[in-house]
Amino acid sequence: MSGGGDPTDTFRQEAQELLEQLEQILLDLTRTPDNPELVDSTFRALHTIKGSGSMFGFDEVAGFTHHVESAFDLVRKGKVAMTAVLADIALAGKDHIRNLIERPESADPAAGKAILARLEATVGGHGAAEAPKPADAAAPIAAPTAPTAKWRVQFRLPTDALATGTNPLLLIDELRSLGQATVTPLLDKIPRLEALNATEIHIGWDVALETDKPKTAIEDVFMFVMDEMELKIEPIDEPKPVSAPIAAAPAPTVPAAPTAPKPAAQPAKSTTEALKSGGSIRVPAERLDNLMDRVGELVIAQSRLKQIAAASQDGEFKSISEEIERLALELRDTTMGVRMVPIAQLFGRFRRLVHDLAGELGKEINLTTSGEETELDKTVIERLNDPLVHLIRNSIDHGLESPEARKDAGKAAQGHIHLSARHTGDKVLISITDDGKGLDRARIRARAEENGLIQPGQEMSDSELFQVIFQPGFSTAQKVTNLSGRGVGMDVVKRTLDALRGSIDIASTTGKGTEITLRLPLTLAIIDGLLVRIGQGRYVIPLSAVEECVELPPVEESRVNGSNFLNIRGDLVPFLRLREMFNATTPPDKYQKVVVVSANEMRVGLVVDQVIGDHQTVIKSLSKLHKGVGTFSGATILGDGTVALILEIGHLVARGQRERNLKLAS
Repeated sequence: MSGGGDPTDTFRQEAQELLEQLEQILLDLTRTPDNPELVDSTFRALHTIKGSGSMFGFDEVAGFTHHVESAFDLVRKGKVAMTAVLADIALAGKDHIRNLIERPESADPAAGKAILARLEATVGGHGAAEAPKPADAAAPIAAPTAPTAKWRVQFRLPTDALATGTNPLLLIDELRSLGQATVTPLLDKIPRLEALNATEIHIGWDVALETDKPKTAIEDVFMFVMDEMELKIEPIDEPKPVSAPIAAAPAPTVPAAPTAPKPAAQPAKSTTEALKSGGSIRVPAERLDNLMDRVGELVIAQSRLKQIAAASQDGEFKSISEEIERLALELRDTTMGVRMVPIAQLFGRFRRLVHDLAGELGKEINLTTSGEETELDKTVIERLNDPLVHLIRNSIDHGLESPEARKDAGKAAQGHIHLSARHTGDKVLISITDDGKGLDRARIRARAEENGLIQPGQEMSDSELFQVIFQPGFSTAQKVTNLSGRGVGMDVVKRTLDALRGSIDIASTTGKGTEITLRLPLTLAIIDGLLVRIGQGRYVIPLSAVEECVELPPVEESRVNGSNFLNIRGDLVPFLRLREMFNATTPPDKYQKVVVVSANEMRVGLVVDQVIGDHQTVIKSLSKLHKGVGTFSGATILGDGTVALILEIGHLVARGQRERNLKLAS
């Protein structure tokens, strides 16, 4: 177990990981119920949750989990056939276990009883074992049938085991449940009375065990604490002296189970084991956020130091400034790397969503994923869950046809949804692709005109028309269901993407399917920016959106009203005069610059007075009073302590394109 903090919090964290892993295994079992390795992995995961729950005082969790574990033990022994129905019941059981752990006061006992009743009906006459008593937590379901063997089990727990929630009596009770056990305490390491600490364990145990269970069953008793304890398991023919010293059990002397379970079903590693193996350590998310804030302040201070050093003639001072800049940038990259997590964490949640919706709607759906190793800022991943749920639900409800309709259209009865992620520059692209009927362009246009979102006869490309879907209240559903038809959801998706400084594109082919692509920044904390001056104010343009910088032609500088188009290598690019938008009162510079930016595959030019240069931008959120100002996405502090606003490129590009369409229409 991970050290530090409330032991029950540690249990909840590790149980959450185990339950997520268990869900993925059970979903695999619904497709391949004859896979014995998955059955074994399920049993081990349930056994871990049951044992940990009992150890930390979650008796209801241990009791309920025991029933489900017992059913899978029958499957392992070949007494009950594994079926997709049993996997579905276990999924419902997993949900109930999560409620018992996370929200025990609101967990519905009737729901748990209903699940167990379904489980009993499914396993038939064999039945699930009665809920165990604390001293009988791992009582076997069936009477021993295999030949018995004698084992000597000697173990010592770490002295602080009681403080971390480990109860040695429960371990001994589990050993007793495996067969005939004779337990002898080892008292040779008890200190003198004046040095004795009542909260520490100094006793070891020697257990002579006669059982029909394999050695792996004995090892499973200690699976939660094996990495921190001294353990020896040896076959015996005759009792050995109990005073024999116990050696620390090295990893190679404890063999794995004959059928190696998948990593998903293994208990989470403890902090001690992780440190020993050079693996990972659990750190509260708030500490990472605080660390990122401090690094942001360091980058701001370093930027100020760089500005002062640039005006200094002291070579040594400049050298130190450059060294601090290098170290600050390395620290920034390292800290941002710590915050990056694989998107597999997010994709894994949607297998259950697709499984449940397919059953609810009577559709056959195959979900595939790629690019799960792609990493993204943890904050971005946390905020992406709801938007992706909305998009996947819409693909299933609106996009994929029923099996009969698909057969009539010459398609396979089973629909296909593919989730993918990939890096491109400093962006991450997440795509949701289905092979359904595609978007109905005519219906979308008719509903948009009916709602006054576009003018009748207005020329629009498919990509522009499809953006109408994200308007509040827009829906083309012909009837309201519990999944769709109220026009709520897609506008939430757009607002969330805007808040993440991301964008969303839609491509669809009638009869073949739809692809929705989310473009997201790698991180929300620090970005590379282009610092520009407009009048007397300074502003930051996200460097990832900048395509090029050109000089505003003199003929356009003198034009007050006109086409506001630049011909860039044969492409007409609309431009916005930011001086007019921001009401700059000072005279414009003689040679104004145009910064060409892009978003959603559309380009627009931003006219500025001066391009100052690149800038490490630590993003600060705007106040609640300024949340509705779409032109700006945030602010940053410059090296001299002044504030520069960060331009919202998506908003400016959309405005430029609207003006372009109006000019072309006239």
